[in-house]
Amino acid sequence: MPPRLLVADDDRALLELMSMTLRKEGCQVIGASSAAEVRERLDQDRFDLLVCDIYLGDATAIELLAEIRSTQPQAPIILVTAQGTVETAAAASAAGVVDYLAKPFELEHLVERVRAALRTAERPAPEVSTGPQSMIVGSHPRIVAVYTAVARVARLPVPVLVTGETGTGKELVARALHRFGAQPAGPFVAINCGAIPEGLLESELFGHRRGAFTGADRDYPGAIASARGGTVFLDEVGELPRPLQVKLLRFLADGEVRPLGSDAAVTIDARVVAATNRDLRRDVADGSFREDLYFRLAGYLIEVPPLRDRPSDIPLLVEHFRRLTMVRLGLDDLGPPSKETLAVLARYPWPGNVRELESIVQRAAIDLGSLDDAEAVARLLPPAGPAAAPARPAIGDELTLEELERLHITAVLARSGGNRTRAAQILGIERKSLYRKARRLGIELDPTPDEG
Repeated sequence: MPPRLLVADDDRALLELMSMTLRKEGCQVIGASSAAEVRERLDQDRFDLLVCDIYLGDATAIELLAEIRSTQPQAPIILVTAQGTVETAAAASAAGVVDYLAKPFELEHLVERVRAALRTAERPAPEVSTGPQSMIVGSHPRIVAVYTAVARVARLPVPVLVTGETGTGKELVARALHRFGAQPAGPFVAINCGAIPEGLLESELFGHRRGAFTGADRDYPGAIASARGGTVFLDEVGELPRPLQVKLLRFLADGEVRPLGSDAAVTIDARVVAATNRDLRRDVADGSFREDLYFRLAGYLIEVPPLRDRPSDIPLLVEHFRRLTMVRLGLDDLGPPSKETLAVLARYPWPGNVRELESIVQRAAIDLGSLDDAEAVARLLPPAGPAAAPARPAIGDELTLEELERLHITAVLARSGGNRTRAAQILGIERKSLYRKARRLGIELDPTPDEG
């Protein structure tokens, strides 16, 4: 059966032109030139697609959308207008309109949009499973090692410290430990120790009693007590101030917390999972983190690898985020990425790790509508800047003069973007001297020619 279309516009000449064009494409077209006629047609017939001008004289299509959806819930809608605004476009999108066509337009463009909308209507809705919140995706040996570690320790009553760079998925590991742990039905309470002002952090973690400080007009249990019978996840635990490290250590040792303003300790049964993107062993060495707390938290240690160390997982992750994005954004179809797109994504270093990849897939869905165009996807990626300078050694590290010289030259090269001439100028030496020093110190120079 040819598709049945309802085409509505108060410009009768344009209405006839659109109707004739779409009939030539094999469609059955019913016309309407007012909101009243649209309502009448909707009551009398069923349609496969509606093409409707927003402004119909006696009403707007936006006002009619609820009626259209109640009588024709499956029919895609294309809105047409010469007076488009952000507000009308947003309202149309929120109401499930599949396309928004601005006047004046080429008739070929209208035909393309109608064909695309009809193809979308013919496809069944994708069966997408978002999976549990603790889902971790990948098959690289280093991420498989994380799966193995989670399975090994999840049901054991020991604290776990999860380490890894920002965006690698440390909270997903914590949720997996909770989900497969001994008390999965209990609460999972997450708190970011680095995101809460120091003056409020003690109350947020350990709770307070009414009247403990100005504004404390009620008892507050705090994150640890709220996690009773479940798991408390302490994200960025390396940011915890020293006085609160002592109080956390006490809880890990005897299971008791003392809320602010209380004379009595409260026993809490809650599993502790902590995470950090810092090197806590180095923080222990420089005195900013207690050694005894580190060993208590690291009853078991799980390291989550950065995405750049498992590039073979990028196709799996892209597919996972593609399907999740379809559900979140209500998309009928966001096609799979092309091989060229996957090659572009594999070459990028992903400083923001898996979280950055998820963001890029979502941006491609919103801005591009697909993952096919590798060049367009590449433009969504931040430009690769000069190599980052190496991390400075911790206070108290004793370096030889040669190590200090190597560190300084490497930092200057990074700051100059690898330009040897510029680096030599900054260092106050001739370029050939820089070459000799680099060879002696084992520094690899960029082989590309300088630009002066």
